[in-house]
Amino acid sequence: MKDFLNDIRKPTQMPRSRKILYSSLIFMLGVILGTISKLLDETASNLLPYFLEQLDLRNFFSRMGIWLFLAVVIAIYSKSPIRSALNVLIFFVGMVGSYYLYTVLIAGFYPKTYMMIWIAMTLISPLLAFICWYAKGRGVIATLISSFIIVAISRQAFAFGFWYFNIKYSLEFLVWIATIVVLYQSPKQISKVLVIGMLLYFATAQLNIFWGML
Repeated sequence: MKDFLNDIRKPTQMPRSRKILYSSLIFMLGVILGTISKLLDETASNLLPYFLEQLDLRNFFSRMGIWLFLAVVIAIYSKSPIRSALNVLIFFVGMVGSYYLYTVLIAGFYPKTYMMIWIAMTLISPLLAFICWYAKGRGVIATLISSFIIVAISRQAFAFGFWYFNIKYSLEFLVWIATIVVLYQSPKQISKVLVIGMLLYFATAQLNIFWGML
């Protein structure tokens, strides 16, 4: 199995000190973004600076797209699948922990249902990150993993029905573009990823499953 996975993408080594440094920075990033997200939630949009109000960052950080994208970026640019799983877990622990600690301790609100959803996502994130790490590899499996990432991000960016195809949110569309850039390896590779990913998106867009509830 190890040889099979290494044929897709081979891990690289890095000094232990850099591992600790990078993981610490990723945790701090999660804490900062979780806190910022909650602060935006607690601030009326008309009290924000004009450019933030126009960007609609308050709602942007409350949706799933940006968090999926950041997790994919952390996973793909880690040095190994194990590091990928650890780094994404650390990121979500920092983000979810700071968001809900602020919610409970400062805002005085206890949204148990949403907390359980995010905690569950945090717990499964290492497995998904481990898989996503191989998206930057070679061969059919890497292409399929990248395609499923495109499907997930497309569900956040687009609305598709029998008679329409729209961009739901402009910022999520930019995240979709950024995802393509992150996954890019060659024109041929990214063309395959986009064709397969968008075909899967169109084929599954009407299914009211987990993604449709986010």
